[in-house]
Amino acid sequence: MTNQTTSNGIRKKIKVSQQKIDNFDLQKYLVSLLWDEPFYSRILRSLNKVESDQVPTAGVLCKDGDLTMWWNREFLASLTPCEVKGLLKHECLHLVFKHTTERRKEPFLLWNYSADLAINSIIPRNELPDGGLIPGEKLEKLSVEDKKEMSSEAVKCYESLSLLIEKLPKNKTSEFYFDKLMSDPNIKSYAEKCEGEGSISIGFDDHDGWDDMSSEEREMMKEKLGQLLKDAVQESNSNGWGSISVETAIKLNKMISNEIKWEDILRRFCGFTRRDDRLSTNKRLNRKYPGIHPGAKKIYKPRVAVYVDESGSMRASDLEKFYGELNSLSARTDFYMYKFDSNVDDKNGFLWKKGKRLNISRSKSGGTCFEVVTKHAIKNKKDFDGYIVFTDGCAAKPSISHGLKRCWLVLPDYTLAFKKDKKDILIQMKN
Repeated sequence: MTNQTTSNGIRKKIKVSQQKIDNFDLQKYLVSLLWDEPFYSRILRSLNKVESDQVPTAGVLCKDGDLTMWWNREFLASLTPCEVKGLLKHECLHLVFKHTTERRKEPFLLWNYSADLAINSIIPRNELPDGGLIPGEKLEKLSVEDKKEMSSEAVKCYESLSLLIEKLPKNKTSEFYFDKLMSDPNIKSYAEKCEGEGSISIGFDDHDGWDDMSSEEREMMKEKLGQLLKDAVQESNSNGWGSISVETAIKLNKMISNEIKWEDILRRFCGFTRRDDRLSTNKRLNRKYPGIHPGAKKIYKPRVAVYVDESGSMRASDLEKFYGELNSLSARTDFYMYKFDSNVDDKNGFLWKKGKRLNISRSKSGGTCFEVVTKHAIKNKKDFDGYIVFTDGCAAKPSISHGLKRCWLVLPDYTLAFKKDKKDILIQMKN
């Protein structure tokens, strides 16, 4: 027997066989997520996972400098495999969106509900255990027995909450849902009177302890969560996003945009290798003919090819921003510039060196093909050390770039339409 929140929001006893409880293996689900869900797996690998019967369901908590997920074996054993995955994703997203630390609102009961509404919009419906608050779906009607165990005010609040949630749109922020819940006088009045003990228990996870952190703990965990999110986003940009939608992936990239500057990543890529050129100079003695012929000095300067996508979605403002960054990099990097759509404009390609003026006018406007870029780069790889594809990412995956480093620089609000090759670099621009 275990406590589970059913779809009417009231935790009841349900039957779970002892054999099923004993055989439940959390590690099996963590391994499954490792292959299928790189983003969630990266978050979960950083959490302390503590089994406890003191927690009725499951929950995450930032406490004493650690990120911990508490879980109840009986509760998780009562779920289907899909629901276990959904629960794990749910706990990860509480951390990602900082519900446990810096976004708290009062009354806290409604903030709990709002956080769940935002998160459950993202997770596939078939993965959500019973009892979750899901925008667009009303709560199950209360039974006669339920109403007997609740105060009249609690019943009134529950019914108002159910009607309101049924009308709410999906994919909004916790703050949006909080404002909507606060706009209902029945819900607001009940929440303000029944904070903590005696409040309606809705939701399939536990939020206890979220409001027990000191200001020092919050600041420390803010930094720790920020780094964890950065690592998870970077890993997902490299290995794929699993079930996370394009819209959510863009949102998560934006969340770390203040911490990761795309310009810095671009600079590092352009400096990954250096070409050895020689220049004559009278300041150095010629070793073979000193005083007769000038000496020579080596210049270590990389050469990088740049392929600019000229499909219709490429905005002039983004092109200017990119070219401005290349202009600053041209002091230590030479760029071979090419424009492309369904073909590479090889005829008008040129070597852009420091001080050379750049024409940013559009010359092509067809569909996008990355395969022609890859073939062109490999054909001319003796001339440069790597290449950058500046694009909106909306085209089919090309073949592997054998022997030549490739960098994808993707427009703000867009994402690469495929999983990049392991050795490629992916840079997400920000607005």
